[in-house]
Amino acid sequence: MFAIPDPIRRAVPLAALVLLATPAAAQDLPEPARAMVDAAIATGDAAKVAAVAEAARTTNPDAVEEIDGLVAAFTAERERIAAEEAAEEKRALREAGVFARWSGEGQLGGFRATGNADQLGLTAGAKLERDGIDWTHKLALLADYQENNGVAAREQYRATYEPNYRVDDWVFVYGLAQFESDRFQGYDARYSFSGGAGLTLLDEKEVQLSVKGGPAWRRTERVDGTARERISALAALDFDWQVAERLKLFEDASVFYEPEGTTLAARTGLEAGLGSSLSARFSYAVEYETDPLAGAVSTDTLTRFTLIYGF
Repeated sequence: MFAIPDPIRRAVPLAALVLLATPAAAQDLPEPARAMVDAAIATGDAAKVAAVAEAARTTNPDAVEEIDGLVAAFTAERERIAAEEAAEEKRALREAGVFARWSGEGQLGGFRATGNADQLGLTAGAKLERDGIDWTHKLALLADYQENNGVAAREQYRATYEPNYRVDDWVFVYGLAQFESDRFQGYDARYSFSGGAGLTLLDEKEVQLSVKGGPAWRRTERVDGTARERISALAALDFDWQVAERLKLFEDASVFYEPEGTTLAARTGLEAGLGSSLSARFSYAVEYETDPLAGAVSTDTLTRFTLIYGF
């Protein structure tokens, strides 16, 4: 078979390419049946091609070999085009600049807190993510703030950076750097650093589930001016389930384990799509400290309702 120049190949419909790729042979398939198969091929829908081809085989048993040839040429052409597109995407990822290929979301809304503080307030945050060939970089910022008579009644901030390296389709290694501040839990700053391995347990279109774990180091700077540094272990889970076209359920959970005091955090939520880029999110977060700082209680909860804008 002679090679078709690229400009011409891109201009010729898929059905015509299939015809060109089919060897000249005795034509046992009646013209109406061939036109039906060609029309299915022209749609590019593999399921439709399979259904029409099966019907054509049933009604034209003497032309089975010819029909199989048309379907095989269609399949080969689709695979070739998919391989070209994958190669082009890989090239674009490899050549992308540091500030390219980022996507993310911004959120703004309100919250209700119980535990160390019982109040209503404002919440705002942003997430950025960059997918490369092997690396994924994630940045997240979150702030909750509320005032009573000009005095801060809740002031909580969190910033996280997490790079992941994919070893294969199921295994990855990660790094984690996190900063937190929550004076109502008794600390001005808490720094956490961790690194380890993770496993992708599910990676389907509707459901994704991954777990990770590794050693960690934490430094807590208390509001009373003292500080504490500890070696700990981190275990975390990330679950997303696209329940319906515009409805997603998510669960994030993590444990920083220390013999002297463990921190458990979990966040459960629902996200409903409102448009192409806008969605509404309802989430409930719980944070539990086995050894809370002086003046703080063990359990903090936060119920957030936010509007999300994706970009």
